[in-house]
Amino acid sequence: MFLNTKFWLKFSLANLCIVAFLGLLMRYKIVFEFPHFEQKNLQHSHSHFAFAGWLSHTLMVLMVYYLQSKIDDFPGNKYKKLIIANLICAYGMLVFFIIQGYGPISIVFSTASILVSYVFAYQFTKDLNTLNSDLLSKNWFKAALFFNVISSLGTFYLAYMMVSKNFVQDLYLSSVYYYLHFQYNGWFFFACMGLIFGFLNLRKSKHPFLETTYKLFAIACIPAYLLSILWLDLPIWLYVIAVLSALIQVFAWFRFVLILRKIRENTIENLAPLLRYLLLFIGLAVSVKLLLQAGSTIPIISQLAFGFRPIVIAYLHLVLLAIITLFVLFYIYANHLFIISKKIKFGVLILTIGVVFNELVLAVQGIAAFSYTIIPYVNEILFGVAIILLIGIVLTAIYSIKKVKNNPPL
Repeated sequence: MFLNTKFWLKFSLANLCIVAFLGLLMRYKIVFEFPHFEQKNLQHSHSHFAFAGWLSHTLMVLMVYYLQSKIDDFPGNKYKKLIIANLICAYGMLVFFIIQGYGPISIVFSTASILVSYVFAYQFTKDLNTLNSDLLSKNWFKAALFFNVISSLGTFYLAYMMVSKNFVQDLYLSSVYYYLHFQYNGWFFFACMGLIFGFLNLRKSKHPFLETTYKLFAIACIPAYLLSILWLDLPIWLYVIAVLSALIQVFAWFRFVLILRKIRENTIENLAPLLRYLLLFIGLAVSVKLLLQAGSTIPIISQLAFGFRPIVIAYLHLVLLAIITLFVLFYIYANHLFIISKKIKFGVLILTIGVVFNELVLAVQGIAAFSYTIIPYVNEILFGVAIILLIGIVLTAIYSIKKVKNNPPL
């Protein structure tokens, strides 16, 4: 039994709209009076649903889509149950984090979501082992699932502190960054790399460095967590490991891009203009992200970056929006899971413009904060950017889900 990929991706796009709306609501509360919801609870709902309801759900569906094309007797019904269970947990967190924050019911749904990810990791890894070892996607997916599992340790410790009311600020922040690191740089990034390796049919036999790319990123991922806690004043030997992990990733990425241009130039050139534009934009965003990550090892920059909230938010949204979200949309349209129309193209372009403006405004706000300069109307501007993001996402979602009589040209 094969999974109905298009059906479950409709949930993905609807969930992305919800994530964008919650983001807009949080920006609205900063600028205007709106006492009906607690900002911290909205933030928890927004982040948990973005991770579980949008990205984890979508990556699970797309990974299953990749796998079912490789296996004859595919256990689609098992994956269907896991996807449904994950969605139930996601919607539970969406509602109850708004109502009670880190309360008993929201923690139950959050814990259940983690347990679902464990079962998915076990089942998917088991099925991956039946594939040809020459398929490099196999390794990326295994690593992605591993990092998703170990990221939960940060969540469990956070939940413990929330329930026990036993807060140690450094441990709290370290746990938050631990979870975020292994989600963003582990689960999300490695899953996307697995998908692009599969889409471009990159194998060990194509070029020896393709396998090395995976090994370097996998080796660097765990010590790269140290980059998130440089503010703890780490001993020099740990600092050196952090620097090396950042440099290894920079080297692996740019070497990979140069090789990819040579061995898959025709494949990329044959993509629709919108898809080439998206791939270029995503590649640029990954490059900026890795260079910023390496730059954060300079002590003065590290202290400034972690000391100002807009910089942290800009970095997180760079990964979540400019890289992961846009890549997922690229993959969906590149595989013709939804047919691209002019209206979808317009929606994606608006979304991309919103992403760029969001990064620019947050960056300016963060840099200005270094000298304690207040940017006039910055919150109003960010609210306007949130509207642009929501419009782009809603247009993309509506016209992707909407049935079209004829397949329009790309």
